[in-house]
Amino acid sequence: MFLVLCIGYAVGQIRFGPIQLGGICGTLIAALVVGQLGIRLDDSVKNVFFMLFIFALGYAGGPQFFANLDAKGLRLGLLCLVEVVVVLALVLGATVLLSLDRGTAAGLMAGAATESAVVGTATDAISKLSLPAAEIAQLQANVVTAYSITYVFGLIAIVVVTSQVFPLLLRVNLRAEADKLWKTMGGGADDPDAASATPEMVGRVFRVTVGRGRSVGELTSILGRQASIERVVRDGQSLAVEPDLHLRVGDQVLAIGRRSALVNVGELLGREFADTTAFDTVVETTEVVANRREWFGRGLRMLENELPSAVQVIGVARDGHAMPLVNDLTLQRGDVLQLYGPAPEVASAIAQVGDRVIASTRSNISFAAAGILLGVFIGSFSAKLGGIPFSLGTGGGALLTGLAFGWYQSKHPHRLSVPADALALMKDLGLATFIACVGLASGPQALALVQKFGVALPLVGIAVAVVPASISLFVGHRLLKLEAPVLLGAIAGQQCSTPALSAVQNAAGNATPLLGYTITYAISNVVLPLMGPLIVALAGLVQHAK
Repeated sequence: MFLVLCIGYAVGQIRFGPIQLGGICGTLIAALVVGQLGIRLDDSVKNVFFMLFIFALGYAGGPQFFANLDAKGLRLGLLCLVEVVVVLALVLGATVLLSLDRGTAAGLMAGAATESAVVGTATDAISKLSLPAAEIAQLQANVVTAYSITYVFGLIAIVVVTSQVFPLLLRVNLRAEADKLWKTMGGGADDPDAASATPEMVGRVFRVTVGRGRSVGELTSILGRQASIERVVRDGQSLAVEPDLHLRVGDQVLAIGRRSALVNVGELLGREFADTTAFDTVVETTEVVANRREWFGRGLRMLENELPSAVQVIGVARDGHAMPLVNDLTLQRGDVLQLYGPAPEVASAIAQVGDRVIASTRSNISFAAAGILLGVFIGSFSAKLGGIPFSLGTGGGALLTGLAFGWYQSKHPHRLSVPADALALMKDLGLATFIACVGLASGPQALALVQKFGVALPLVGIAVAVVPASISLFVGHRLLKLEAPVLLGAIAGQQCSTPALSAVQNAAGNATPLLGYTITYAISNVVLPLMGPLIVALAGLVQHAK
């Protein structure tokens, strides 16, 4: 298993232009090759690691999934509906035309939609079919093989069309459109990453000469919310910083805030000097999760206007992605804000926004285990669909409880927790080990499926990736009237394709595509895995009808 993981992740790091297969696809390829030797692992290994992965997937995405169930989220969620309906229709059409079995149909959907979790939910559903053990093993092998074949072609197709082809069809200069949107939303004219080599937030001390007679209130008005006067020392004594305090020659003034606002303060006050021994002001950078209902759906500028003047919002993260720091960014439940400023003012600001993010490396194993246990219980129930038993299975059940437990955690960040780094390890190791197990088991049957369908599967995989994206392009442009960067980011999100997002962002030149990506990604990342059992059931109905 570890040999396969080692080789697979090494292969997945190789970059071919804008394309990088990633560790999961690399692991699958390595497992299929090693699997030719007839090596396989016990099924219990596969099942345990898949439960870890699917629960962590839901837990990490729960806050953003529920946060996006509002008018704006459901509006962009229309693109996710397009993805699900069109992909199901195309896969079922291919099932009829190519006489695909249930395993191959499910693998085609997982690979072309570039959603690895479908492999797990589909193989889990197949294991519950009333079929001989040998036939179940063959169908599960076909899931993995079809996935491995179509994933590469689906990934390349979605990366190319979103970053290169679709901007041409829209007849826009994507970089210019992204720059215009950035300025419109209050992001300024500069590239947000252009000054990343220097600290954004700084503190500087000035000795007053030209600024004699100016009041603190006057300086505060000039600096706006970009910086503030924190300390004034006169003849060795610290003075109370009040708006009507007038500066004298020789006063020492500490100003903190954004570097861009402080570079010209010397012209207002006097020369900057390095001796800061008289200043013991403590500033801190703190993360706070936004869970005060009054801020949901409101712009970042409105929040900043309500915070203490000395506190700056220097970063916003959503579902693990750093959002563009523009004034019109709409806040959502679960957004993590980075606040910078003097410790007392930051403590006051935290109370206004939500709860301080407590960095912890300790996981509440009982909480996670209870969620997985409950998910397995829920997944054990089944219902008849056209005479065929249909259930969420272990994967679907654990995904739903992961969503619920993650949402609960976001509302009560001080009670129970599984840290983000632990979730990342659960997801990566869980999915990679699951893929390694099924790849090893499928190795001997893989060549037979390739020989049977030849180039048909890759071509269908490209179609399944491109057609729903093209329809979403039309819907988003004509009906939803979305800006090009947001629309292309949303299409990458409906496909759950981080490589496509990276390609779109490179083409756009800034982070504006993230405004669409995070919403559709949060929804598709939950809905697509649930399609695994559904495609198995529907493909079975098609087979029976024939």
